[in-house]
Amino acid sequence: MTTTFDINQSSRTVLLKFLENYTLEQLNTIPEGFSNNLIWNITHIVVVQQMLVYNLSGLPMMVSADMVERYKKGTKPEHSVTQQEVDEIKSLLFSTLEKTKKDFADDIFKTYNEFTTMSGFTVKNAKAAMEFNNYHEAVHTGIMMQIRKFV
Repeated sequence: MTTTFDINQSSRTVLLKFLENYTLEQLNTIPEGFSNNLIWNITHIVVVQQMLVYNLSGLPMMVSADMVERYKKGTKPEHSVTQQEVDEIKSLLFSTLEKTKKDFADDIFKTYNEFTTMSGFTVKNAKAAMEFNNYHEAVHTGIMMQIRKFV
């Protein structure tokens, strides 16, 4: 799992740079031809990791039910986020990863509700969920690389 977490740490560092180097207005801008913005993608990444690893394991998530409702698959930005929301997302970027590392070390993931992704991959346990999560984060980071050209 060390490599999986190292890749995730690297991914989250890239996301942090977006939060630190783009203005609130830029983070909230939905360019023409896109259905979401930079901040939606970042928050979606955090929410999906929690859903894939914790929710499907029947364990409590570190994100609120409201955040899940606003950023789960199939949603789109409904409002401009505030600086306070950006700060919360920024703190969740690494706190969720650190807790996940600890929870894997403590072997808390005992059960899992299998899930087949849109790409056809069946996630059978929390370890596979973290591995698939890295793919998911890369997809959304690629989308963000495109969005940044237009904000």
